[in-house]
Amino acid sequence: MAGLRCPLLGALLIIIVGVVRCSPKCFPGDQALGKCGESTSEKGTCADNTLGYCDDLPYSKAIFPNLLDHRSRGDVEFSAEYILLSVLDNLLQGECNPDLRLVGCSILAPKCEKNKIVKPCRRVCQALKKSCLPAFEAIDMAWPYFLDCDRFFVGEEEGCHDPLEKLRVNVEITSEDLAPQTPYTLIHFTHHNYNQMVSILKKTAAKCSNIAKTYSIGRSFEGKDLFVIEFSNNPGQHDLLEPEVRYVANMHGNEVVGRELLIYLAQYLCSEYLLGNTRIQTLINTTRIHLLPSMNPDGYERASEEGAGYNGWTNGRMTAQNIDLNRNFPDLTSEVHKIMKVRSARVDHMPIPESYWWGKVAPETKAVMKWMRNVPFVLSGSLHGGELVVTYPYDFSKHPLEEKMFSPTPDDKVFKMLSKTYVASHPKMSDQSTERCGGNFINRGSIINGAEWYSFSGGMPDFSYLHTNCFELTLELGCEKFPTEDELYPAWQDNKESLLSLIEMVHRGIKGVVKDEHGNPIKNARISVKGIRHDITTGEDGDYWRLLIPGVYVITAEAFGYSKVSKKITLPARMMKAGRVDFVLNRVEIKTRKYDKLIPEDIYDRYDPLDSYDPHAQAGQREQGEGDEQSQDREKPWWWSYFSMLGNNKPSWLLKNN
Repeated sequence: MAGLRCPLLGALLIIIVGVVRCSPKCFPGDQALGKCGESTSEKGTCADNTLGYCDDLPYSKAIFPNLLDHRSRGDVEFSAEYILLSVLDNLLQGECNPDLRLVGCSILAPKCEKNKIVKPCRRVCQALKKSCLPAFEAIDMAWPYFLDCDRFFVGEEEGCHDPLEKLRVNVEITSEDLAPQTPYTLIHFTHHNYNQMVSILKKTAAKCSNIAKTYSIGRSFEGKDLFVIEFSNNPGQHDLLEPEVRYVANMHGNEVVGRELLIYLAQYLCSEYLLGNTRIQTLINTTRIHLLPSMNPDGYERASEEGAGYNGWTNGRMTAQNIDLNRNFPDLTSEVHKIMKVRSARVDHMPIPESYWWGKVAPETKAVMKWMRNVPFVLSGSLHGGELVVTYPYDFSKHPLEEKMFSPTPDDKVFKMLSKTYVASHPKMSDQSTERCGGNFINRGSIINGAEWYSFSGGMPDFSYLHTNCFELTLELGCEKFPTEDELYPAWQDNKESLLSLIEMVHRGIKGVVKDEHGNPIKNARISVKGIRHDITTGEDGDYWRLLIPGVYVITAEAFGYSKVSKKITLPARMMKAGRVDFVLNRVEIKTRKYDKLIPEDIYDRYDPLDSYDPHAQAGQREQGEGDEQSQDREKPWWWSYFSMLGNNKPSWLLKNN
């Protein structure tokens, strides 16, 4: 039996050794995390480096398997890592290349000496990551796992090499190079496609991360994010008594000047703040500014196909659904014209009619309406093209059969003040020549009531005024809707001061906080001005802003279930900032007095899909089941399509949420 046991024991040992030798070196998922590369450092032999995108490395011999366990040149060339290196220059708009490609290649085709891998230096990786990470952030891409400085790179004491040594040859380092860099304003006055626009906005926010932030308010019909960049001393959050301003451009896809101006304005605000421009610092420290350069990115893509200077009057104006966004908002103006003579009728903060939802409402329109509800905007400018004039509400005539009829709001004087402010700082709008673009409006001071110019319903400015607290102007910026690039810098010069001056106007009038007798803020209290039939309401924190021209006013604050309080105030002509008018309201028994305009909120509750609308959902999103993979791909970042040929092996490690 002893003799039998020995052969059996020997056979068992052979089997165990075989199992150990044949066991997988890499558990599922570990290869993508780089946990399998260490075992390859002693294997393979040196061979000529023949990888096309890596043929300019400072060495000629590479080794396989590499640090990612790719066993041959073929494995590398069909890998997600190699494809990423081949497209990075395009994705990052030339930033960080060729440095990024060469450092990546030092991992995919590692340097070989005496049939052993020589790893790249950790300091090179760390310096590269520090300078290039903002470029990845700008396109919502995670830092590639195979460029993990701690995992795949080593220190000098371990005998590393510098994959960028060729780039450092004959470069003299001067004392000026070592001196701290002074911030500067560098704006390229060119047209920007969607990807370029998003990249610039995110890079700007990264450069000024203490005062700027990008966010999406929703998606277009074709799935493009509607990106906003905001500026504030506390980005991402509303501060008590800090007014909020928005600029919206490119709602007509072929009207592109405003789109470019807001991209330039974002870069200007960031750089000038860093440079110590007192005016810009004061503006950002006291105001929350939101810029939406493109409300209709799908339409822009169609308009840009013809190229600048060749675009027709209408091509690309509509969305991908063939919807004119500036005719797609709820028509509240016609209702106001009907009930204006009824003294007790409510003519502000009007609900959206249920019948509106029976029609075709663009996802872009829904996204902007939800944005308006979520942010307590005070002032807005909608940037257009086709004329050179500033228009103000109402845009829809008070007589439905009159196409050109002066139809003022109760705040006509305020709107005129705002419009004149924009014109006063604009050299062409204030030019008295009748031969220029916009010369037809010279006698009106380059401003006009919208309905008096031409009447239309469903516009964004009317909706903004009648549904929210926000006063919105339409800024027509020139007769060329899609001008050539040589006209963009002059357009910036003409409009820069006007854009800044209009933002500053949000600090005119009065502001304050409405609280109860215990110091608790009162939300949705109504602030009325005697003689102006348009109230505004307080926000979540009980704060409010009321734009007014200089004069003497009686201001009243009231809320359902509270006392009514009135104050008489004077706004001097030279007052350059909002006057502070606070109110304290005491709780009262509702039966003790009559409430004229104060209606419990539930009376105005109606069927409103906007409350449950998710602006970030893909339009026409599929049901779970067949086609889920395609649906999920549509939810990925725009650059995900670059890896479509990889099938199920797409680089999920590049997704931030992973």
